[in-house]
Amino acid sequence: MRLALLAAMTLTLTASGSFLPAAAPKTHTVTIDATRYEPATLTVAPGDTVIWRNKDILAHTATSTVGVFDSKEIKPGASWKYVVPKKGLFEYYCTLHPAMKASLRVR
Repeated sequence: MRLALLAAMTLTLTASGSFLPAAAPKTHTVTIDATRYEPATLTVAPGDTVIWRNKDILAHTATSTVGVFDSKEIKPGASWKYVVPKKGLFEYYCTLHPAMKASLRVR
């Protein structure tokens, strides 16, 4: 019974009515360099992990404009990761350099 329940939880119903295994979560990287985020717009799925890597000589943050996430200060050479919990469009910026802006699209 437990095995059947586990199998049902890992399958996804397609539009044609057939079942496919649920996609495994992925890891994506945003590079911070030259006071910008690259890519400026990243599309991910719920459950995916996003890693912000600071390759700049300055500290930066990745802070959601609506309070969904906040990396706090990411020092040069450091990184911060976030597991995306829900769908939506989340714009973010650097609180230390407010002209730095980007967005995280979760589908």
